[in-house]
Amino acid sequence: MSFGGSSTVASGAKRPFEYGRTHVVRPKGAHKATIVWLHGLGDNGASWSQLLETLPLPNIKWICPTAPTRPVTVFGGFPSTAWFDVADLSEDAPDDIEGLDASAAHVANLLSTEPADIKLGVGGFSMGAATALYSATCYAHGKYGNGNPYPVNLNVSVGLSGWLPCARSLKNKIESSQEAAQKASSIPLLLCHGKADDVVAYTHGEKSADALKSTGFSNVVFKSYNRLGHYTVPEEMDEVCKWLTANLAFSTSSS
Repeated sequence: MSFGGSSTVASGAKRPFEYGRTHVVRPKGAHKATIVWLHGLGDNGASWSQLLETLPLPNIKWICPTAPTRPVTVFGGFPSTAWFDVADLSEDAPDDIEGLDASAAHVANLLSTEPADIKLGVGGFSMGAATALYSATCYAHGKYGNGNPYPVNLNVSVGLSGWLPCARSLKNKIESSQEAAQKASSIPLLLCHGKADDVVAYTHGEKSADALKSTGFSNVVFKSYNRLGHYTVPEEMDEVCKWLTANLAFSTSSS
């Protein structure tokens, strides 16, 4: 199932971003959780929805949006689907706070209409993983990067082959309030990365997990895969399934 794009302006953003088609994978059993899953640079929501539909997670509804098509600096300004702009994929690259806030707001909007008893999560691959982890830090801090309130209660976040944006400023944000520290310590985060990744360096992913742990995100699992490049494999998705089942606290049956 899919439906057309929408325009989201993250609170305070200067320009609207036109999002592409959103694909929804309905739960095959009782609906207990909803997870927004974000694709990587240049991809779309359809490809991940096809993979997620095959996972043995009957209680999860997956929402797979498509990022806006926008000029991307790392491609020399050539337009591509991207959740935010990237100049390069190194640890020292500048963060596009406006783009990150807009995409985090889009995710929050997609989750905001879910029933109150449904657990909520956000995950993604590569740049989608970066947006998912950024969303988790906004949830803990209680605010977007621009200071506007973050409106949804996240239960889990998953990042595959990605990185943590705004890592350098995270410590001050989490230490700014007792509530932020408490949320950071309670939200479960899963980061997975291939040691043969030639797009987002393995060390970038590893340091992102370390940065989260050192700023009070105490429930962080980091899994590495020896020969894995910048893609996913069944072994990794099996790990995601097991971790989600454990951390969303429902059984593997379809009840």
